[in-house]
Amino acid sequence: MPYLVLDLEMTGPEPDYNEIIQIGAVLFDDNWIEKGTYLTNVYPENKEAFSSSSEQIHNLSLAELEDAPMIYDVLPELEEWICTQLGLRVPKGQLDRTPFLRDVIICGQSVINDINFLKEAYRYEKLKWPYSRVLLDLHTLAYFTFRVLKANGQKVPDRLSLTAIAGYFGFTREDGFHNALEDAVLTAKCLKKVFKLADEMKLIA
Repeated sequence: MPYLVLDLEMTGPEPDYNEIIQIGAVLFDDNWIEKGTYLTNVYPENKEAFSSSSEQIHNLSLAELEDAPMIYDVLPELEEWICTQLGLRVPKGQLDRTPFLRDVIICGQSVINDINFLKEAYRYEKLKWPYSRVLLDLHTLAYFTFRVLKANGQKVPDRLSLTAIAGYFGFTREDGFHNALEDAVLTAKCLKKVFKLADEMKLIA
């Protein structure tokens, strides 16, 4: 099953009020071989929901989003990009890409939050959710992995933020702001490290 490591930047924390303003993703095939990266800004319809506190996190102003596409254009564009990168031949004129994307697993850091925003965007635009209902969450995997490592006397982070998890594996952001693609790439790197640790762990009977 293909894996889409996703990160979103939003105007605030509420999916039914705030909106997506940036989407970053790294796509992998069934064997976790990278197929490409995706990044786009999104212009928000509800400007009143644009909060200064969120701007301090993602460093995106309304002025910078002025020429960005709307979410109703971005969602099908993202679907088409995934199909193209995976070499899936979608018949011309077929708008429902569910048959081609239903096995694509969305991954991320605390990814249920991103999925909730994405699903709300699909619902608002009256579009069918095309992706797998299975998810892969770095936060949950890191919690379990670090718990096992700590029980075996290993030093582990005291927090489970992406910054803390990445730092444990020797990765850092380029600056203090959140960029959706950079965070998606960082999350993918951490996921691969967690998988490698899992492969190396031995159970003693």
